[in-house]
Amino acid sequence: MTDKKDALVLFMPSGRRGRFPIGMPVLDAARELGVYIESVCGGRGLCGRCQIEVAAGQFAKHNITSSHDHLSPFSETETRYASKRSLPETRRLSCSAKIAGDLVVDIPQDVQINRQVVRKRAESRPIPREPATRLCYVEVEEPDMEQPLGDADRLLEALCSQWDMSGVRMDFRLLPKVQTILRKGEWKVTAAVHDDGSGPMVTTLWPGLHNQACGLAVDIGSTTIAAHLVSLLSGRTLASAGAPNPQIRFGEDLMSRVSYLMMNPDGLEAMTKAVREAISLLIGKVCAEAGMPSDEIVEAVFVGNPIMHHLFLGIDPTELGGAPFALAVSGALDFRASELGLSLNEGARIYTLPCIAGHVGADAAGATLAEGPHRSDEIILLVDVGTNAEIVLGNKDRIVAASSPTGPAFEGAEISGGQRAAPGAIERVRIDPETLEPKIRIIGADQWSDEDGFDDEAEITGITGICGSGIIEVIGEMFLAGIIDEDGVIDGSLAAKSDRIVASGRTFSYILCKGNGSGNPEIKILQTDVRAIQLAKAALYAGVRLLMDKLGIETIDRIKLAGAFGTYIDPKYAIVIGLVPDCDLKKVAGVGNAAGTGARMALLNKGYRREIEDLVRRIEKIETALESKFQEHFVNAMAFPNKVEAFPNLEAEVTLPAKKAAGDTGGGRRRRRARSRS
Repeated sequence: MTDKKDALVLFMPSGRRGRFPIGMPVLDAARELGVYIESVCGGRGLCGRCQIEVAAGQFAKHNITSSHDHLSPFSETETRYASKRSLPETRRLSCSAKIAGDLVVDIPQDVQINRQVVRKRAESRPIPREPATRLCYVEVEEPDMEQPLGDADRLLEALCSQWDMSGVRMDFRLLPKVQTILRKGEWKVTAAVHDDGSGPMVTTLWPGLHNQACGLAVDIGSTTIAAHLVSLLSGRTLASAGAPNPQIRFGEDLMSRVSYLMMNPDGLEAMTKAVREAISLLIGKVCAEAGMPSDEIVEAVFVGNPIMHHLFLGIDPTELGGAPFALAVSGALDFRASELGLSLNEGARIYTLPCIAGHVGADAAGATLAEGPHRSDEIILLVDVGTNAEIVLGNKDRIVAASSPTGPAFEGAEISGGQRAAPGAIERVRIDPETLEPKIRIIGADQWSDEDGFDDEAEITGITGICGSGIIEVIGEMFLAGIIDEDGVIDGSLAAKSDRIVASGRTFSYILCKGNGSGNPEIKILQTDVRAIQLAKAALYAGVRLLMDKLGIETIDRIKLAGAFGTYIDPKYAIVIGLVPDCDLKKVAGVGNAAGTGARMALLNKGYRREIEDLVRRIEKIETALESKFQEHFVNAMAFPNKVEAFPNLEAEVTLPAKKAAGDTGGGRRRRRARSRS
């Protein structure tokens, strides 16, 4: 408990925060911030839909120490509800639980209605099948007094003779079950045989003919997790599902989670449990969608960045928090699913793709496998844009890779009106260069704001904030319209031209949405928002430029933007703001969940496993922190689109504002300096 008059409350996964009086119900605080928590009963503790969880521990990034004691004691209302309905021990009813101190509040996924949109679908592409686990139907000779060979041994002999195998073994776990299964199937059984290079092994047995076997491909992102259920027999994706990564309550970006581990001794167990439980929920979802039990899953492949990879495996990633960024294990792994307690077939095997380097993980390896720069004559840039951008550049002759710490700005964090992709979030922006009036499009509506029907659609979801793709576009449009100059300074003199430009302390801001009395907030782009995007895009560009230096090239033939965020970025605006180098716009495209596609490729064809394992050994890893030119590239990349580098392909498509003359600091900056002197 605390004697303070108010407390800082952070809601996850939205990242919205505010200070509220001690004694205020958490539900009321959420409503003041526009955080959606459903409450059908009007806060009387009857419906149970307003459940929350407290994330306990020290959150250094947010300067919050959160504790279960920072909520009021369990109320009579909650006790009554728990006695009649199910209320997990870790949860509280936000209508009854009152703020008693600083809190990090997690809204569980199963009670979120306007939840984050997880955009990691399975990309459609033909994948030749040669899975590591296959089904083999055999007929086994019955026991004979004259040939006293054990039942398991005769089964293995039948597999060798009828399926042309040699050296086949049996998982020890199956030995107590062999005789029962053989007799139940009248000496006809189907065996799941796993062979990923160490010799064939029977991992599962079914009596009689069994003609269904599935695999699971999972991309564990720092923000979202995506799972794809695949038939190993047909190669078809049967179902896909995604969910926010619940670890976000421990920190929005990777380094925040490492910091949490350093400050909370039990953090590793909590984070590992959270991600495995989320994966188990996704397994249940995809199996329900496909109409099959989870014990049909006999093989699973996982990819993720190095920190997600380690946390999923139960490995402390603290060493990745500082130089030399040492991985506990970097190579591919093949082991029993039962080691992790996942709800698959008890004989299922797990394969994890190799990590490329300390901050270039198995997800980047999967994306590289899927997009194949190593198979191309063209120089291809592959970027997975996220809180930590993973960059791969090259062709069939040479491949280099690096990571760049872009931070969470592209995903809505650190942006005043920012949020993750969810219904009501602004995802597209256009600004009239003459009037400076904007038009927007939101997730959940097909129309632009100046089209008929938009208001009706927006009334359903509200206009709640701006997500990553919208942030890229509004900054790009503000630059093209002259609202911000190449250095990112908002031109305050335009306030005389448009009431969209308003003073905000010593700087100016641009009002994207004016808000209304229906609960839609005013959404501004502040000078600090522009700076956050500049810092993020400069870090990514500098990383790319270092790799170009290593290859001795000045141009790139093709750019592929991977990941959920990369897929929804308009390539034109990615280049307008200088997120990536200049390139023919027709050769810049989002490639979807390339990491997940790589995982499916490794799931359906073990040859791809050998391909990526060999490639990762050949990729040259560049540590940007050790490169002397990184700072120079970073400073140049702070400008829109870049201070020194030409963008001829972009200029052929759009009209860029004139560059400043040498020594011209711009009127906006002069005004700002004058104000600071006064």
